[in-house]
Amino acid sequence: MRNKVVDMYQSGKGYTAISKALGLQRTTVRAIIHKWRKLGTVENLPRSGRPTKITPRAQQRLIQEVIKEPRTTSKEQQASRTSVKVSVHDSTIRKRLGKNCIHGRVPSQKPLLTKKNTKACLKFAKKIS
Repeated sequence: MRNKVVDMYQSGKGYTAISKALGLQRTTVRAIIHKWRKLGTVENLPRSGRPTKITPRAQQRLIQEVIKEPRTTSKEQQASRTSVKVSVHDSTIRKRLGKNCIHGRVPSQKPLLTKKNTKACLKFAKKIS
């Protein structure tokens, strides 16, 4: 599609004529031509930034492990990754899990019930019913 835009532009057609012929927005046609004039290509170029350290397969394995045992910490996951010779930071693990909607939560505090407390609760419950 982008090559068609460039071909039509080189044949002498304007932005509006190209946009009507191909059914694209005029601003889209302008952006394609601007990129072609500036860079000499209309292909998708690589983005800047460092590639991710954790592979998609390792990410799936991480998610499966966390779903199986949700109380593991990111530090423990980091240690298990080190044993497999994959060195990732614990914040990277948290980010990967967060992007997959697995967020760290603190479990609610359960009251410490002694035998005396449980007997009193049971006595109270029996008295009410």
